[in-house]
Amino acid sequence: MNPFILFLTAIALSMDAFAVSVSCGVGNNARDIGTKFKLAATFGIFQGLMPMAAYFLAGLIPFDLDGFAGIIAFLILMGVGLHMIKEAFDKNEKCGYGKLTFGRILILAVATSIDAFATGVGFALLDVNIWMAALEISLITFAVSLAGVFFGCKLGSLMKKGSEIAGGMILIVISLKFLIESII
Repeated sequence: MNPFILFLTAIALSMDAFAVSVSCGVGNNARDIGTKFKLAATFGIFQGLMPMAAYFLAGLIPFDLDGFAGIIAFLILMGVGLHMIKEAFDKNEKCGYGKLTFGRILILAVATSIDAFATGVGFALLDVNIWMAALEISLITFAVSLAGVFFGCKLGSLMKKGSEIAGGMILIVISLKFLIESII
């Protein structure tokens, strides 16, 4: 695969992770530097591992995952987005923001990397060097996600009230994008 095409593919795959990272920052869920790096690293790792897994499993899967990938991502991101909005209205929550636990980060990482899994099947068909492709996808996703969460935190601090609602709405819009892409 042409290195420039691989670079563009890595950028395209990282866009969902970027949007979710911005959402986490806007919702003030990634307050400390450790959480920001944990989020970006987890997104990067999953974006690299998913195409590798698909690459090696491509011959074992008897059906096309494209239609299912969008629906699965839609359900996960819609659920997390609705939960964030619900938390914004929860009077019992002390700080007003849901904590970005490692479990939630893992769920978001899986949801944003499902399209990378489908891409891995394509990589197998094209006989791409999967090790280099996975490394490049991981590094680009890490950098893009880290930039996204920092940007979202700045945006969230400007918005103050309603930032978790905005973060939840971003996830809902992303989930609808996945649903529409899977239907079309």
